[in-house]
Amino acid sequence: MTRHTTFDTTRPFLRQQALKAGLTKHQLDGPAFHSIFGSVRLSTRIALDTRARAESALLLVNGGVASHHTAAVIWGGVVPDTALTHVTVPADDARRHRPNLRCHVRSVRCTRARGVRVTTPEQTFYDLAGHLDLVDLVVLGDSLVQAGASTPARLTQFVSSRRSARARTAAALVRSGVESPMETRVRLMIVLAGLPEPEINLTMRAAQGRAVYRLDLAWPDLRLAVEYDGRQHAESPHQWGRDVTRREHLDDAGWRVIALRAPDVYDTPWESVRRIMAAMAARGFETDATECPEPFRAQFPGRPWRSNGVAR
Repeated sequence: MTRHTTFDTTRPFLRQQALKAGLTKHQLDGPAFHSIFGSVRLSTRIALDTRARAESALLLVNGGVASHHTAAVIWGGVVPDTALTHVTVPADDARRHRPNLRCHVRSVRCTRARGVRVTTPEQTFYDLAGHLDLVDLVVLGDSLVQAGASTPARLTQFVSSRRSARARTAAALVRSGVESPMETRVRLMIVLAGLPEPEINLTMRAAQGRAVYRLDLAWPDLRLAVEYDGRQHAESPHQWGRDVTRREHLDDAGWRVIALRAPDVYDTPWESVRRIMAAMAARGFETDATECPEPFRAQFPGRPWRSNGVAR
């Protein structure tokens, strides 16, 4: 029996350790193994996901913890995609320079998530305040709360005495019950425009009390709602049919629903806000917001678009 028969290749391991256990260079450098950060290997039967990359990185650094974008994903948070794996190490001499590996230096408290040493959700949120814009940071906070990793109160308390004004502003905007990043973006689009904050995922009930449907963002007093319609709403005939029936019930109950799509948020956000303002005005709520506020413009600049060949 060869020595490597009991060597576990389903978790990241150092190439040198595997050689000592009896695996050959030909095996380790062949198609049966992922090569990660040069000297780490993992069986190709195992998906090379964020967790596996984090475990691989932590084999290379002394006292390190997964942090920043990497920790956020492990906690179930939503952050912009990156090819980098982020770790934080306690001292500069613990850094390792590898392609796609980013080492930060700072003493931090750590915990474990999915078997990996990581920064706490609150520390992760604070760390990323220096890397994400306000909207993406609130998206992260909402998603950490939705994943059960933190709460709005814990995030607010953690950042309250720290230096980052962006972290404090974002934490104050984090809410419970937000089910998608686009719901966060639409809500912030409304709030930063100076409009009253809507209720999140308002449940509508039939006379018998049975839950019928929910509204993404709603002002019950105005019987007005804003919903984000993703691609699945158009591509799934079943979902489309349910949406049509649902909208008919809402119409019968006197509700006005404004449906937004990705271009309404990314390309023409102020025009979308003006649609919402007009619907509010039609239901008796007047707003003084006539020009696009600077905080809104900074976070939702929109994209130039053309009409009849003229840029606008």
